[in-house]
Amino acid sequence: MAKRLTRKDIEAIVSLILGWSEADSGKLTWDAIAEAIAPIIGWQPTRQALNAHEQIKSAYQSVKKGHKQKVQGEKRPSSLKVAGERIARLEREVQMLKDINAKYKQMFAIWQYNAYKRGLTEQDLNERLPLIDRDRTDGEMR
Repeated sequence: MAKRLTRKDIEAIVSLILGWSEADSGKLTWDAIAEAIAPIIGWQPTRQALNAHEQIKSAYQSVKKGHKQKVQGEKRPSSLKVAGERIARLEREVQMLKDINAKYKQMFAIWQYNAYKRGLTEQDLNERLPLIDRDRTDGEMR
């Protein structure tokens, strides 16, 4: 039976990806991530298993995008003081975003429970929004 990634495994993989340095670890690829994480989680996941988790995929895309920006020539701070101020601002921004994300996770858990309680399925929740006919004036939807 195939092993599944636990929440702890996913957090370790995301941490590995966010700390990835091409100078130390080589080019960031799914296979390179799988090889690098194997000693940490005790087995080597497939790239499909890694790509199936939204957190891992988002971290991967974020780092890939970041590496492209660096290659294209991102401006460097003029001094250590400016760099330190920028780092402090970014750390505050990260903390703010973590707080917002935690609130969204809590709200989602409440919504998930209420949907379950009312017998709604994931398909019901993912249903497309109705199209609005912008040319109509009576407020009716198609």
